[in-house]
Amino acid sequence: MRPSGRAPDEMRAISIETGFTKHAEGSCLISFGDTKVICTASIEERIPPWLRGKGEGWVTGEYSMLPRATNTRNSREAARGKQSGRTQEIQRLIGRSLRAVVDMKKLGERQITVDCDVIQADGGTRTASISGAWVALRLAVNGLLDMKLISEDPIEQKIAAISCGIFEGTPVLDLDYDEDSNAGADANFVLTGDGNIAEAQATAEGATYDEEGLMRLLRLAKIGCGQIFEAQDKAVG
Repeated sequence: MRPSGRAPDEMRAISIETGFTKHAEGSCLISFGDTKVICTASIEERIPPWLRGKGEGWVTGEYSMLPRATNTRNSREAARGKQSGRTQEIQRLIGRSLRAVVDMKKLGERQITVDCDVIQADGGTRTASISGAWVALRLAVNGLLDMKLISEDPIEQKIAAISCGIFEGTPVLDLDYDEDSNAGADANFVLTGDGNIAEAQATAEGATYDEEGLMRLLRLAKIGCGQIFEAQDKAVG
């Protein structure tokens, strides 16, 4: 039995509230159970210097966790003067995941930055961030299309992410903190709406596992991402 009482293939409750902030071109509050992340997409009519003159845009992500998002207070990274390696790794993952489903030429010479700010953490903050970031990006791009600032939709697919792991010998879907901190293996999958893999991160934490174990985790991830895709569709109409 999982600590939460969920079945091995059961997700936590998913909630996506769009228009969560006033000023961003696209925003949402996404919840995977008790993990809650605010995702905001900002459009800027500028691009990185190395892209100038190429006729294409850029999509990137940033990630942070509020000091009391966890059960103890963590100092702000700005106060320490640098980002942690974990923060840098996660925000690069967010950016790569979003860029995997965007045609940069159709976006035009503009940049969209999606900020993912964790206000409450209970495992799966990076996967919730990616899943919510796509919603914020979708809403921002909808605005560009509505204002006829771009003529073609640059977003080619939905993208979602979910964690899976082997907990007490059983593959399980959507790890919360209690499971994540005690899992024998931990994996994060980023999947596109057409079933392709954008990224897979899988690590043996306490014990190695075989090929069938990895495939069972992937099958669970497809179940979870299918439910996230449905929630995304509902959120963006």
